[in-house]
Amino acid sequence: MVAALYVETGGCYFGLPNVDPWDIDRDARGYAGPYPVVAHPPCDRWHQLSAVNHKRWGYTINEDGGCFAAAFEAVRKYGGVLEHPAESRAFKFHGIPEPVSGSWQRTIDGDWVTEVWQSSYGHRARKRTWLLYHGATMPPVLEWRKVAGEFQIGFFDQRRPQLPKAERAATPAPFRDLLLSIARGAMVTSHNHHTQGE
Repeated sequence: MVAALYVETGGCYFGLPNVDPWDIDRDARGYAGPYPVVAHPPCDRWHQLSAVNHKRWGYTINEDGGCFAAAFEAVRKYGGVLEHPAESRAFKFHGIPEPVSGSWQRTIDGDWVTEVWQSSYGHRARKRTWLLYHGATMPPVLEWRKVAGEFQIGFFDQRRPQLPKAERAATPAPFRDLLLSIARGAMVTSHNHHTQGE
């Protein structure tokens, strides 16, 4: 079983075997185990456009009600993987080293971080993404190719059409399945280690 934290109600994590989805109504800040997690904490206060959101909607930058902190703690405590947009200020704010693309890097705290492009997993926009993994074994090799994507999120590239709003935040099924498999790997190994008396 894997707990999927901060996921969209009725979205791609619902209706799957051995996945326990936590949407806004369940409030994933209250997650207390025991399963490893795939965490998608909200990013609108942390990403590159959050200054725009602040001006437009009055959102307070870097203030998400403790969602990212709780997700980070859950990954560390129960194993699993956390996903956030590349350049997310949450990483620096919480003392997590900036990931690079092409490999996993081990942090001084024993986590692993990397950058991956969701376009390599079927997203129609590039969607650079930072991952943080915590588990008893090394994380798996990923598809680190940099696929340009036919669409864009935001207005960074005038030559590419905007992605429809519903797709922008959506997680492609292959990427979702990858994150679930990473979390399951964290679970299996940490369980084995406990049984070996470590």
